[in-house]
Amino acid sequence: MATRYEQVAFDLSTLISRGVLRAGDRIPSVRKACEQYHVNAGTIMQAYGQLEARGLIDARPKSGFYVRAKDAWAPEPATTCPKRGTTGVDVASLVFEVLESIRHREIVPFGSAFPSPELFPLNKLNKAAAAAARHLPTWSSVTDFTPGNAELRRLIGLRYLESGIAIAADDIVITAGAMEAINLSLLAVTKPGDTIAIESPTFYSTLMAIERMQLRAVEIATDPREGIDLGNFRAALDRYDIKACLMIPTFQNPLGSCMPDEKKRELIAQCTRRGIPFIEDDVYAELYFGARPRPAKAFDREGLVLHCGSFAKCLAPGSRVGWVAPGRFKNAVERLKFMTTLSTASLPQVAIAEYLKHGGYDRHLRALRHHLSVQLHEMRTALTVHFPIECRITRPEGGYVLWIELPQGVDALRLHRMALGHNISIAPGPIFSVQRRYTNFIRLNYGHPWSDRMDRAIQTLGTLAKELVNEAH
Repeated sequence: MATRYEQVAFDLSTLISRGVLRAGDRIPSVRKACEQYHVNAGTIMQAYGQLEARGLIDARPKSGFYVRAKDAWAPEPATTCPKRGTTGVDVASLVFEVLESIRHREIVPFGSAFPSPELFPLNKLNKAAAAAARHLPTWSSVTDFTPGNAELRRLIGLRYLESGIAIAADDIVITAGAMEAINLSLLAVTKPGDTIAIESPTFYSTLMAIERMQLRAVEIATDPREGIDLGNFRAALDRYDIKACLMIPTFQNPLGSCMPDEKKRELIAQCTRRGIPFIEDDVYAELYFGARPRPAKAFDREGLVLHCGSFAKCLAPGSRVGWVAPGRFKNAVERLKFMTTLSTASLPQVAIAEYLKHGGYDRHLRALRHHLSVQLHEMRTALTVHFPIECRITRPEGGYVLWIELPQGVDALRLHRMALGHNISIAPGPIFSVQRRYTNFIRLNYGHPWSDRMDRAIQTLGTLAKELVNEAH
């Protein structure tokens, strides 16, 4: 549940994004905001500090806080427009080429798919693991068999309850990370040759799972702020024999988009009317900067949503502990888990359960969100200064990735290879599309603490991008 200062920040950021509060407008004074929200001055200052860190407002000495001029922000990319038709997927070789470059510590990790390990409470997790190991029951290897550790599933169920969703521990299956949850879900609801609906662009691991299972994909137009275009989605459902959907409604990777509640409700309603299973990849759900978004699962009344989560992006990146709440497909997913990997390792499950009970998880999440929002502001500022003026940049309200549209004629794959020559990794747009589109787009990760090294890397990338712009002209 959002804290009071997060709710205040969310309310004001919504008014700014919708144009109710415009550039140059003075936002309520601290005293007036205290009266309006019935909170103390410290709470309001926390909220205003968060908005300032995100680049939405500026403080003016002896005057107050004002909405930041929008001319300081690059415009956003337009809604995507993928080609019609179902497509076989063949992206693995390209993805592996790109991923090979981000394993080395000397590389600036803008192309990474994870936040920095420095942002996680690794010492506390190690202590929790040590305590768990000392008290690990002899029979845990049996009792923690599929569907996983009962206490961890109970605690995950409590997290669902905070989102207004009643999911019992017995309705959850622990997996080896979110990717196993997604793979098991796909296996449970599709067979080779089936067609599934995905966002365009979408995370490359999704594409690789589809490729491995020999599925076909229909790419759905997606807005960089509010997620998939429901009209385009409805048209695809009418046109193609879609057997399942696999999407990231909350802080989508690579766009960072977050579907509003009303759009999530309609999205699930459309699937429900046709009896189509919906696999929800929700691994970024805890990384919000305002109020906590509700998952699409919250609007599922028929058990058609298979909700996949993980601790890798918000707590324990090396643990490979995820889960799925598969709804009506629980028996199928549990059997598939048993037939493929039997169970997830006991110790990481018990260690995370120990931390969730005693480690200050919500306090850690508040600090993590603050760090990410500050780093987002730093990267956007650097991009505004150093990148070609024609660039379009997304404005995420959570997660840790930015999607950048470079000027026409700039080859993202070529920029990727040039950047590697300067020890900088990026994620080029074509790895996020079954049709290898987005040739002039890149995804950058702002999930690493900002430093002079990061700023210099953005400056170098901007110089390289400008060179490619000049060549194109």
